[in-house]
Amino acid sequence: MSIEIANESGVGVDEPSIVAAARFALDRMGVSPLAELSVLLVELDVMADLHQRWMDLPGPTDVMAFPMDELDSARRPDAAGLGPALLGDIVLCPEFAKDQAKKAGHGLLDELHLLTVHGVLHLLGYDHAEPAEEREMFTLQNRILGDFRAAAAEAARQSAQREADSKLLGAVGLEDADRPGPTD
Repeated sequence: MSIEIANESGVGVDEPSIVAAARFALDRMGVSPLAELSVLLVELDVMADLHQRWMDLPGPTDVMAFPMDELDSARRPDAAGLGPALLGDIVLCPEFAKDQAKKAGHGLLDELHLLTVHGVLHLLGYDHAEPAEEREMFTLQNRILGDFRAAAAEAARQSAQREADSKLLGAVGLEDADRPGPTD
């Protein structure tokens, strides 16, 4: 799966973590590993311009998704049997997301993960214009985010355990656990 990310927002963020959230969501949705996605982080004025131009709404917003026209609109890209596809672009505005994160009581990176998953779902044909659609999309979004957070926490736990094991091995004179031991 090819996920390109470009940060033109002027806000320092953990870009690999945003890519990981997008990849996790796409994997969860069964999207082909040959799919391509672009994530762009922009400043407030750029997002305001995009919001006005494409949605005819004033001011900036947190996330916009631009699906590629080549996708068959009659089938969602997460439907079985689809091959490689150029999914489209997700545009995030970290400066706008900062206020939302603060109001929600979590950090900016958590908010950007949420918005990334939200954008992925929009690219896959999900929407929240109607109450039933909103329930479906937000339930799915929350499930994917919960699973992503659990997987990230487990990966961090395993990494910390490996580091602790390595320190212990070093303390007893076995500095490199990957190196083969003595042979007879």
